[in-house]
Parts: sequence; C-alpha cells; structure tokens
Amino acid sequence: MIVVPDDFPSVFEGSEAHERARRLGEVRVFTGRGADDEAELARRIAHARVAINIRAHARYTRAVFAACPALEMISIWGVGTDNIDLEAARHHGVTVCNTPGVNAFAVAEHAIALALAVARGIPGIDAQMRGGAWPRAMLTQLCGKLLAVFGTGAIGSRVAQLGRGIGMEVLAWSARGADEAAKDDMLRRADVVSLHVRLTPRTRGFIGGREFGLMKPGAILVNTGRGALVDREALHAVLAAGSIAGAGLDVFHDEPLRPDDPLLGLRNTVLSPHNAGQTPEVRREGLLRAIGNVEAFLAGRPANAVGP
Repeated sequence: MIVVPDDFPSVFEGSEAHERARRLGEVRVFTGRGADDEAELARRIAHARVAINIRAHARYTRAVFAACPALEMISIWGVGTDNIDLEAARHHGVTVCNTPGVNAFAVAEHAIALALAVARGIPGIDAQMRGGAWPRAMLTQLCGKLLAVFGTGAIGSRVAQLGRGIGMEVLAWSARGADEAAKDDMLRRADVVSLHVRLTPRTRGFIGGREFGLMKPGAILVNTGRGALVDREALHAVLAAGSIAGAGLDVFHDEPLRPDDPLLGLRNTVLSPHNAGQTPEVRREGLLRAIGNVEAFLAGRPANAVGP
C-alpha cells in the first residue's frame, strides 16, 4: 500500500501523480490535518509499504518507524529531510528518497524577489500609496552590492547566478569544507545574506546573536531554507532594534505563523508563507518525480536516496 499521510493543504489528490501512483497498487491519501501528531502519523501509515511525504510538518521519528514495521520507503516531495530521523530510518531498513533540484529555479527567484522587496521597501510603499500618499523615501540599489550565499546546492547556485545577473558581487559558502573564519568574513562584508544550507544539528541556529553582531547595519537577511537556521529570539531582537536593515522570510519556526508572532508587527520584514516553490511547474514536476522515485524503488533501483 502507498499512503500519503499529509496532503494538507492538498496538492496530491486528483493530480497526475496520484493517477500514476494508482497504477502501482492501492493508494490512500489523507487530506485533513493531523499528520503533525506522532501517534496519528503512525496510525495513518501503519500498513503502508511506501509513504509519500508532502509536508514537513509530518515528523518521522524513531517511535513512528518502530510502530510501522511494514514501511520500506519514504518518498519526499522536495529536498528537505529535517522532518525525518534518517538514522532511525536506516536502523529500520527504510529507504528515504527526495527530489533534489526540482524547485531550484522557483525558490531562487523568490529569494531574489524577497531581497529586492526589502531593499526597495515595496510593501510599505504600496501600502502608503493605497492610503493616498506619494512617498519619496530613498531606496537601496542592489547592483554593486555584495551577496553572500550560504549553501551551494541547486538553489544556492541559482541564487548566485541571479545575483550576478543584476550586477551583484557574489561570495558562496559550502557546508562541506568551509570554515567559521570564512563564514564570519562573508557576514561582515555582505549587503545581502541568503540562506540555503540544509537544516542539520550542525546548522540549527546557523545565524544567531553572534552572527548578527558581525553584519552591517544596512544588511538584509533572506531565508528560504528552514526557519530553524536562524535563532528566533536573536532575529526578533535585531529586527526590532534596527540592527540590520531588514529580512525577507519564507520560512519560520512556527508554520503557520502564530497571530501574536512579533515578526508580524515589524515594518522591516517581508513575509511569505513558505511558498517560494509553489508554481505549477514545480508542483507537477516534483510530484511526478516523487512517484518516479517510488517506481524506481519498487523496481529494485532506488533513485535519489538520502542517508543519515
């Protein structure tokens, strides 16, 4: 049995990928909330041989794997694996596959759009004009400025390319081999910091109070990776104090954002609801590739497998 335990908001049910999955056997899709609860997730995939992971709020913990002995494979729509205990998956003999690169162009465009929106103050200007004003504030030009890209996978590499395309100088940092001194030097020099590293125990809190202290007062932070890459309290503090110019954020510690989240009251933030990769092209291709990974696994040729 193939189970999609977390199709909320629904993108899979009734799609071309759903029809293709049906050719492989029985498919069950859960389109309601609840997959973020460990016991409920285990209940939904209790009899599944394959689970297709749509949303990162479904957390595959050691307890979930222990409760689902029939599970052999998890196919992720997307790249991130921070919601899956990969060590536990290996221990229980579960293959985990993702769809690397499928959303790279869309997310990279969004990252640059967030940087431009913060730099040009577009949301604030728009709101003022709708209120009858004709604002004349000075804006920030990104051409000639320094873009620091942290993470050199498909998305980070595309962000670097787009940054160069609008005339920015680009420095890139890879989690593989780069040292803290290089990271610190980039943070000191950067006008825009864009985060694209994977969320791992090593990168949790990748940007915290110390790192914010190195950044220029006019620097802009862009995060389209994972909310936990940035220390929550430190982020709120520097934005509220104006210690950096602002932030463009597509990812958060709490998703959806709580109504009382301090970020909602700050004028130097541009926020989007973790939808940088939400385009028709990405949705179709990503879901089909997730099914392609299932097909390859069932044929004995696993593709795009990730490990602990």
